[in-house]
Amino acid sequence: MRVVFVHGACVRDGAWWWRRTAAHLADGGVVCTAPPLPSCGETGRAPGDGGPSLPDDVAAVRAHIAASDEPAVVVAHSYGGVVVSEAAAGLPQVRHLLFVASFLPEAGESLASFGDGAPAPYLDLTPDGTFGVRRELAARTFLQDCAEEDVEQGLARLVRQTAVATAQPVAAAAWRHIPSTYLVCARDNGTPPAVQRALGRRAGRVVEVDAGHHPFLSRPREVASLVLEP
Repeated sequence: MRVVFVHGACVRDGAWWWRRTAAHLADGGVVCTAPPLPSCGETGRAPGDGGPSLPDDVAAVRAHIAASDEPAVVVAHSYGGVVVSEAAAGLPQVRHLLFVASFLPEAGESLASFGDGAPAPYLDLTPDGTFGVRRELAARTFLQDCAEEDVEQGLARLVRQTAVATAQPVAAAAWRHIPSTYLVCARDNGTPPAVQRALGRRAGRVVEVDAGHHPFLSRPREVASLVLEP
């Protein structure tokens, strides 16, 4: 089995975010990978108006998963759930989906479908067609229960992302056809736990952890155990 981790919005370097959990999985011989998301500028094209957006992210993740016939558990974090909902659809390699504080859109829904039309207070949008996390709010919103080292290094991995990606609908809902688990982060200051619990009803089962938005950093052993569950 392998694990494919798809990171959330406005960050880069998924392997770094997943590394603490990956270390526990490696003890059992599980290989983890984390494909780059073009809309976050990870493939060389600058994000923004006319830049890479959700379809590019979907294509990149789908190609990454399909490149091997080895069975996979796909872990989607936050915005990553939007990407995975389309990217994993119809791929026989994908045996399970784990959504962490994530969004589970139906076909035809977008990330914006889950909001009220106004940007979250911890985000900023600029005229170049990108959005990002306000650095002064990032730690207490998303990393308040993480080690100081992870907070510092996580802040260094904040990036701007193509804003239109949040409004583009997905064409499929993989979680309707692939066994899925939703991990609610009960101390998340970014995506309210009540919202997560409502979204979790779309998944096959729901598990809750006493952690903030990044439990794979703050509670890696628990997340690794959840990945290994049948």
